[in-house]
Amino acid sequence: HFEILSLDTLVMELYEDSEHLAKNKNITILLNKMNEVKIKGDKVKLRQLFLNLIDNAIKYNNEFGKVEISLYKENKTAIFTISDTGIGIPKESINKIFERFYRVDKARSRELGGSGLGLAIAKWIVELHKGTIEVSSELGKGTTFVIKFPAVE
Repeated sequence: HFEILSLDTLVMELYEDSEHLAKNKNITILLNKMNEVKIKGDKVKLRQLFLNLIDNAIKYNNEFGKVEISLYKENKTAIFTISDTGIGIPKESINKIFERFYRVDKARSRELGGSGLGLAIAKWIVELHKGTIEVSSELGKGTTFVIKFPAVE
């Protein structure tokens, strides 16, 4: 169900929800930049996408870590970024994390839950909205996801 929606409103709602999730691990959630951005999208699927990324940023973070969220518009592109100070992703796994059922650390994944489908679904939702998703990561230092969507005026 595609409609014109304010992505900033959706992200703000999830930010407020995420603060509760982060309290158990003493993780700080920071909003770096939050601009008004409209896109044409499916609110339910976008909510699932962002919640998955926020949940991962908390789940794979260190106690007393940070998660930083930004949303802004550059030219005609909506740009959402989420960075964490967590465990990171090994270089050899970066290209595989969007594959269905792929889990970087099998033992840790079982312990924390998850099926290895979250990022595959996230990528599908991004592509459904004619967007792109990129990831950069450094072991022991954290991970950053950058998602870009066509913005509407």
